[in-house]
Amino acid sequence: MQATGSGPGFWDLLPYEERRVLVSLGREREYPPGAALSVEGDPVTHVFVLLDGWIKVSTVTADGRESVLALRGAGDIVGETAGVTTGIRNATMQAVVTVRALIVGYDRFSFYLDTHQGGNRAYRRVIIHRWREAEAMLRVRAVTNGAQRLAGLLLGLAERLGGKPEGVIEIALPLSQDELASLAGTSRATVARALNAWRKRGLIRTGQRRITLTDVQGLRRAAGPALGGPSQG
Repeated sequence: MQATGSGPGFWDLLPYEERRVLVSLGREREYPPGAALSVEGDPVTHVFVLLDGWIKVSTVTADGRESVLALRGAGDIVGETAGVTTGIRNATMQAVVTVRALIVGYDRFSFYLDTHQGGNRAYRRVIIHRWREAEAMLRVRAVTNGAQRLAGLLLGLAERLGGKPEGVIEIALPLSQDELASLAGTSRATVARALNAWRKRGLIRTGQRRITLTDVQGLRRAAGPALGGPSQG
């Protein structure tokens, strides 16, 4: 799922020497759970390379509700595109768990991409991958229901966390049902019904804002063919 940022992250794609150069241009900072890396409406001054942890990217809708657009994890680069477009943050980035990030001034990062072929190539690959994921998300939403998209979201998180298809995978991210609904493009009621049904079928266990996948293949079947599961026909 696009919301979880599948595929290799920017940091993972950088050659070792170019990582060292980028580190020399910025500074590391740790953010506790709930802390904002940046706030919607702020001017763009820095980009962030996530070295550890997870953040949520969210915006406030016209009626004042929070809409979670994406989750980003270790290796991802975030906060860079607004510098090319409006120069103003178009979303808030908030730590979901403890986050360690490399912060690089936007002008320095732009110069780095102009002068380092490996960094430029890695960045272009990440951006192209995100465009393709966004297009795929639009196609998927036309042919799936909310429960299927939620299953796909959980499978995408499990993949990012390195889980084996046949194993038990704990998604220890403190995400509310409202946040899961926003990420999956569905309602909170649909999320609650799906989680309850999957618990009864033994596909998942749930705790305080954590979900454990106990039957990954069964959840894959629940996701349906559009999200990588087998055909239900």
